[in-house]
Amino acid sequence: MIEHRTTGDGHGAARDRAFFGRRKGHRLRPHQSALLDTLLPRLAVDLKADAPRDLAALFPRAVDSVRLEIGFGGGEHLVAQASADPRAGFIGCEPFVNGMAKILVLIEAGGIDNVRLCAGDAVDLLRWLPAAALARVDLLYADPWPKRRHWKRRFVQDDTVAMIARVLRPGGTFRFATDIADYSAWTLERLLRAPDFAWTAESADDWRLPWADFGGTRYEAKAKREGRPPCYLEFRRL
Repeated sequence: MIEHRTTGDGHGAARDRAFFGRRKGHRLRPHQSALLDTLLPRLAVDLKADAPRDLAALFPRAVDSVRLEIGFGGGEHLVAQASADPRAGFIGCEPFVNGMAKILVLIEAGGIDNVRLCAGDAVDLLRWLPAAALARVDLLYADPWPKRRHWKRRFVQDDTVAMIARVLRPGGTFRFATDIADYSAWTLERLLRAPDFAWTAESADDWRLPWADFGGTRYEAKAKREGRPPCYLEFRRL
């Protein structure tokens, strides 16, 4: 998952931004390349057009709510969520070409019609979305940029937290998962000082145990194999 740089924590992301990381990895299989040319254009959110006032208009059938996953990696979590809740619409944002190719294969194989995709920067998508349009935003196992000099590249900054607050409806939730303790602390600090969010945890199990509907990701499986316990944070939009 690729992160962005802003002018600094608490500064406007719109003024000075850059991407870090790879846009593309190993060579795609022929069918994956074909899906990028054929299926992705049918599912892609057009950020050059005005956003619909009601995001349900993005989907071919009625949906009760819309959720966003920022940096979906290989797409296994997003596809599982969409399959489990066909009455909800899902938007997935991922700038990494190989991740986009993987989710397209899953969507085609599952005949899934309640997912829309954005192949680019999540901040651009957050700017495009209407206010109070989403029921939930997920950010799972994002790059922690562990070196201190790279912390400004982490996705969670004061300005992106404010962007997420703008697009969440009152009572909506922001979910964050990581296996890096420092990134958990970093995120918790910024969300606790954000005026539009409340941490939902009531006991230690609320951040030690996964959410009831969470099926995990490949990043989580790797973290557990390597002995790094995940942390699950959930915040409610006030």
